Amino acid sequence: MNLLWLIPAFPIAGFLFLALAGTRLSRRAVSIVGAGSVGLSALVSLWIAGQFFVSPPAGYAYTQTIWNWLDVGSLHLPIAFYLDPLSLIMTLVVTCVGFLIHVYSAGYMSEDEDISRFFAYMNLFVASMVTLLLASNLVLLLLGWEGVGLCSYLLIGFWYRDPANGYAGRKAFIVTRVGDTSMLIGLFLLYRHLGTLDIQTLMARAAHQWPVGSPLAVAAGLLLLGGAVGKSAQLPLQTWLPDAMAGPTPTSALIHAATMVTAGVYLIARMHVIYQLAPSAQFTVGVVGAATLTLAGFSALTQPDIKRALAYSTVSQIGYMFLALGVGAWSAAIFHFMTHAFFKALLFLGAGMIIESLHHEQNMFKMGGLRKELPVVFWTFLIAGCALAGVPLVTAGFYSKGLIVWQAEASSAGRWGFWLVAVFGVFLTSAYTFRIIFLTFFGEAKSHVHKRPGLAMTVPCIVLAVLSLVGGFVKTPEFLGNIHLFTDFLHHALPPVAVAHARAMSELASEGWVTLALIVGFAVAYFCYIERPEFTASLTRSALGNALHRFWKSDWGMDWLYDRLLVWPVMWFARVDAGDAVDSIYTGIARLCEWFYQGVRRTETGQIRWYAAAIAFGTLIFVAVVLFL
Repeated sequence: MNLLWLIPAFPIAGFLFLALAGTRLSRRAVSIVGAGSVGLSALVSLWIAGQFFVSPPAGYAYTQTIWNWLDVGSLHLPIAFYLDPLSLIMTLVVTCVGFLIHVYSAGYMSEDEDISRFFAYMNLFVASMVTLLLASNLVLLLLGWEGVGLCSYLLIGFWYRDPANGYAGRKAFIVTRVGDTSMLIGLFLLYRHLGTLDIQTLMARAAHQWPVGSPLAVAAGLLLLGGAVGKSAQLPLQTWLPDAMAGPTPTSALIHAATMVTAGVYLIARMHVIYQLAPSAQFTVGVVGAATLTLAGFSALTQPDIKRALAYSTVSQIGYMFLALGVGAWSAAIFHFMTHAFFKALLFLGAGMIIESLHHEQNMFKMGGLRKELPVVFWTFLIAGCALAGVPLVTAGFYSKGLIVWQAEASSAGRWGFWLVAVFGVFLTSAYTFRIIFLTFFGEAKSHVHKRPGLAMTVPCIVLAVLSLVGGFVKTPEFLGNIHLFTDFLHHALPPVAVAHARAMSELASEGWVTLALIVGFAVAYFCYIERPEFTASLTRSALGNALHRFWKSDWGMDWLYDRLLVWPVMWFARVDAGDAVDSIYTGIARLCEWFYQGVRRTETGQIRWYAAAIAFGTLIFVAVVLFL
């Protein structure tokens, strides 16, 4: 356990080394340092996990204090890391999946001229996320929180020579700052009324001082939710994530699978006591998740760009995690986080290999027939797609998503409405997932494969494919072995879900409806894109079909709405305010400097005798001032 500090230390060291000396290294050396530093972090995580499982610390929690950061009055903020089952599982996923993405990046970015800058940013990204997860206090968590926000901006706009990429990076930074501001206000509120920012102490005081339904708990929960929806791209702050596809594909995989968008899920799970004290705030979390998973599912159905379709898929799947948190299914949310990290990382890495093999083509309607040309990509992508859709029995997504769907109704905070939305979300997920697979790998080939991925790119995908299959067997329903290894371990950090047995349907019945929804979604996708593609084309040509298609494709008009509600008024005010009196003061100073410069410039004649005379005259004046004044 004493090696805990090395988990963030290795990627930080990799970042510093690459930032200072990366341009002097060969591409191979840069890749070794970049991937190796995260690999060492993953090894330390696995070693600590082994120790934790074999000989858990007292209370299943361990705190390591590095040094005192700030100690002013009653505010005591150490640099300290807190390890419990929640932070351990998430750290394992971040470091191990992050390592596989870094190995893949060594092949994907091998010809990029800025590879050292890329790996430096990626290392800092992992270090920031791990700091966020292991932080023992909310200020250190905030440091990691802002770190992942900075790295997302740097990596989304990595190819900054294209103005569109820079715009996408700025959009991600600005939109998430809205949520960050809400979260910061929440931290002020918590410290003002509870007198501490140490997470465990804060939750103990909240449980002791605040009754259930306390307005302070509700306010804190809603403010923290504001931060969570920003980082995790949930309604109404989800608009930045699809545009984040402007960055390199490994960046997309890291953002969507292991870092950034899962930070909000972790924040709510870590602060679960606050939400237990604020049922209305917790219900709001569920509503946000239910609405987001539905809206994003429709948007994913209409995207021609393979990466944007997967981006909306991520928004939808994070919505499932928020829905689970909103009904008190804390362990189910983290379970889906883990399985989602496996198959979503694999989907993005597979998409990267497809895009690179087709000379950077991202339009799925210009692909097709790739299952024979890229067999390894096809089979690994198919496995990940089946896990995302939740194909029964053999995929990890079936077990994690099925658990959320059942507990959306079966928990004491569950509702039939949540269950219906979750089942409908399964239908949407199945439809858009198999739409991607059919358009990309089946039918007539529309583009020529000019490059095939190497081992550095295929091996991580194979590993993730295996995890996407077996990763769900740590928690199975009662009718399939009743294994509870994952949830039993997490219950040492998170409360178990309270099942309302009097009104709950059986888990088997729920899984039956989930499977039916999946089959219907598959059938719709098969009919529309394999059996009768002309039907789909005619449908989108109709007035209503075309309007809905454009509306869903544009993220339900959210960017249009924000432009008119927020951006345009600010720009109008800036134009009106451009000539105010305050500006006149600074304009006058600038004009005075310009006038002075023009006067001094005329003394530059190029005639040496005038320069010598000026020096002599100035010397005489200086001597006179010294002698007579």
